[in-house]
Amino acid sequence: MRISVERSALLKATGRAQGVVERRTTIPILSNVLIRGEGGAATLQATDLDIEVKESVPAMVERAGACTAPAHTLHDIARKLPDGAMVTLDHDGAAGRLTVSAGRSRFTLPTLPTEDFPAMADSEYAARYTAPAPALRRLLEKASFAISTEETRYYLNGVYLHVADAGGAKRLRAVATDGHRLACIDAEAPEGAESAPDVIVPRKTVAEARKLLEDDAAEIVVSVSPTRIRFEAGDLTLTSKVIDGSFPDYTRVIPQGNDRRMAVDPQEFARTVDRVATVSAERSRAVKLGLDEDRLVLTVNSPDSGSATDELTVAYDGPPMEIGFNAKYLLEIAGQIDKADAVFLFADSGAPTLVREGEDDSAVYVVMPMRV
Repeated sequence: MRISVERSALLKATGRAQGVVERRTTIPILSNVLIRGEGGAATLQATDLDIEVKESVPAMVERAGACTAPAHTLHDIARKLPDGAMVTLDHDGAAGRLTVSAGRSRFTLPTLPTEDFPAMADSEYAARYTAPAPALRRLLEKASFAISTEETRYYLNGVYLHVADAGGAKRLRAVATDGHRLACIDAEAPEGAESAPDVIVPRKTVAEARKLLEDDAAEIVVSVSPTRIRFEAGDLTLTSKVIDGSFPDYTRVIPQGNDRRMAVDPQEFARTVDRVATVSAERSRAVKLGLDEDRLVLTVNSPDSGSATDELTVAYDGPPMEIGFNAKYLLEIAGQIDKADAVFLFADSGAPTLVREGEDDSAVYVVMPMRV
């Protein structure tokens, strides 16, 4: 195989590939990216056996063929080559070597047999729909911060993507929770999504899919089966297994009767929480919110680090109350809100709190209080 690829195209494709490849693996072939040159394109493919990414980029193919090469090393080479360079990939099958050259730079990499490279089995997809990249990106980005990292409850280690009824309309919904906070994000259900099975998209797949959704003008084809999900954008395809488990009934933990309403500027709120949390205990990160008429007092008391108070003007006309939260959870939720107001709906100091983006109910967050 001998092909030439423009450096920026190679860099982008190897960047996506090395995002899937694990740095530490006991199976050597999984450290490699499969490169195939034919027609007028080079196709790069990488997998960790759970996720597979495949991308085609324009190339001058002098000699068609295929080889595998270390994904992270190839990406580092492409990253350090000068912008605008034409990169030639020349594979010597007999020697088991891939020569990468651009200008006066020349690198020789070891290769492994292409027949050892695992291919993800094709799945019969139950549903297929097309959605704009910004809508899918919003669903995954706004939900992903609440994904659990606790491996024992593996069914919470991803985003629950499904179609739900909301006010009589079908909505494509992404939900994530770790038991302490929950994110529930809605978008208009694309045509064909109603027949899609409910799936839990793993954390790593969510992170890789978000990279694929950066182009606002892109239309993404989503294919879903009970065991697989596939995202296709032009010449790029990301296929992943889904988590084999049942997501809990999240609707039971979304409070319905919280009637104490506080509206606050999310950015100002986040800055104030961050300031007082400077002296919070590293373990609990506890911050107390004291609410009175149009006034919010944030307090942190740490036996080891000291204490802090700060005050904000807010829109609140309910009875005085105090409630404690983990500062990290408040900062993460405030960071998701891109409306002018963050609306907090409280019940009492021991009940879950609901957070909305202004009056928009297509994104709701739930955070559990803590004793302070």
